[in-house]
Amino acid sequence: MIFQIVNTLFTIYQFMIFGYILLSWFPNGRESPIALFLARLVEPYLSIFRSFIPPLGMIDISPIIALIALRFVEQGVFFILQLILGAF
Repeated sequence: MIFQIVNTLFTIYQFMIFGYILLSWFPNGRESPIALFLARLVEPYLSIFRSFIPPLGMIDISPIIALIALRFVEQGVFFILQLILGAF
């Protein structure tokens, strides 16, 4: 059960990042109430990657790297939980 909860939380956060990225493609998308809410939750994590990954022209690849890193963190958390709690 704890594995499902952790998996759900990681999935929700990944969708939040993806939604935040999609909102940036629309004019005035980042000023909507949903985008402002997502920015509060997602921007601190994304800023870590934006600080050392420069944009490639008009394309910012740091969110892609952030999503990949989040998957690695998720796998690490599952590994640690498996060590602590036992097998899946």
